[in-house]
Amino acid sequence: MSIITNPILRGFNPDPSIVRVGEDFYIATSTFEWFPGVQIHHSRDLKNWQLIGHPLQRSSQLNMLGNPDSGGIWAPCLSYADGVFYLIYTDVKSHLGPFKDTPNYMVTATDIHGPWSEPIYLNSSGFDPSLFHASDGKKWLLNLMWDHRKGKNPFGGIIMQEYSVEEQRLVGPIHNLFRGTELGLTEGPHLYEHGGYYYLITAEGGTRFGHAATVARSASLLGPYEADPQGPLVTSAGKPELALQRAGHASLVETQNGEWYIAHLCGRPLRPSMQCNLGRETALQRVAWTEDGWLRLADGGNSPYVTVQGPDLPEHPFEEPAAELFGPDGLSLHLASLRQPVSEEWASLTARPGYLRLLGGQSLYSAFHQSLLARRQQSFTVEAQTAVEFEPLHYQQMAGLVYYYNNKNYYYLHITRDEEQGRYLTLMTSDRGIYDEPLEQAISVEGWEQVHLKLQADHERLSFYYSRDGVDWTAIGPVLDAGKISDENAETVIDGYLIDQGFTGAFIGICAQDLSGTRKPADFAYFTYRELEQSEQ
Repeated sequence: MSIITNPILRGFNPDPSIVRVGEDFYIATSTFEWFPGVQIHHSRDLKNWQLIGHPLQRSSQLNMLGNPDSGGIWAPCLSYADGVFYLIYTDVKSHLGPFKDTPNYMVTATDIHGPWSEPIYLNSSGFDPSLFHASDGKKWLLNLMWDHRKGKNPFGGIIMQEYSVEEQRLVGPIHNLFRGTELGLTEGPHLYEHGGYYYLITAEGGTRFGHAATVARSASLLGPYEADPQGPLVTSAGKPELALQRAGHASLVETQNGEWYIAHLCGRPLRPSMQCNLGRETALQRVAWTEDGWLRLADGGNSPYVTVQGPDLPEHPFEEPAAELFGPDGLSLHLASLRQPVSEEWASLTARPGYLRLLGGQSLYSAFHQSLLARRQQSFTVEAQTAVEFEPLHYQQMAGLVYYYNNKNYYYLHITRDEEQGRYLTLMTSDRGIYDEPLEQAISVEGWEQVHLKLQADHERLSFYYSRDGVDWTAIGPVLDAGKISDENAETVIDGYLIDQGFTGAFIGICAQDLSGTRKPADFAYFTYRELEQSEQ
């Protein structure tokens, strides 16, 4: 049998929802403010996973302009019944302070590759929605109910309401199934029917280092639900020595041979900082049913394993994607934009054949129209490279290579111009919204037709380079801290109040800004991403 090495989905791929359809396995993961919405990976063996698409491709399905950092798509649920794929998702419009604005929607498709339907609005009572297909043919929507009231537990319980396929809406009474255990922060529900019981798997303990997945069961669909007396199914809480931290938020799948696995969220921190710049990732654990009907890790305990016995299935490896992120065939599936779909209005492969033209957009602080294309960092040691042709007229026009977490946390090597230095190369940084330009002296690139830019990340060390010919490279600026591009650094608490939080991971991208509004174009000759070694630590 094969050996599965975790995480199976490296880099920012959190909140996995796994489903099997025949011999095919699919996992849907959260994308937050990144467009297109929801990543779907495919496997035939649970070991080799390939990104195959994104269901939410149109603004009519997902309009995130103005969404806050780490808003947008939270914890989608992918399911299948009666020849139809169902995708349930939240488009989070606010998540700081006492309130959360969380409209939930459904799209469907008869083919995993689409086309996916226009969305059906469901409710807004909370986040992390999922759909349960009962054996009697009924369908039920579950989600966390958010309680904003002073003195109340904001995680107000996992609620369930029937969904009418004929009426395309929720019908009947709302049932509060489960208010959680002492771990608290009960969210991320998935409901399953097995062996005469209904099993509710929830995330608890928060998605940081206290995270866990809890199982509760009931002989009746409407409860009451009893939590597993042995505690969480999987957790890394209190075990800092484990390679896989932040374990929780699980979903369950059975192979065609009757083997059981959970897909769950995890993170691999840089050490000793314990910052997870790769974001929250997806791992797989083999599970088994006990004689008295509880679900447990097959290898014992509740700590996540890095290596797991694979299922009794033939291996189906796939060819790794090329390093180039755009070319004659279009944009790589791995490229994402912020809050809006890619369109000829700001990104074009035809305006200048052989180049990707970005028209200058709003600043990196904007939650609206940024001209930025980026891909996830999926290894601790990577190299990304680009070449840009750009003739800025003044200092409000910029283009270059960015290492990005959100609009308050990034490092940006870019070309610009001012009245004293002419066209030059410089570095911009933002750490929790505090802006800086760390170079003591900018680098003149007057007369250069192309400027080649390179980024190298080696765990916590991040370095930028530049070149005139793409062969001879010169380092620019100090060695930077890649760990700052992480959830842990983004989370900001002042006087006991949560001021900012984040749930994504590091992206490497190309971008262009024109703060004067004249949309000055920048032409990128290439953009490549290479992993220098398998990401282990």
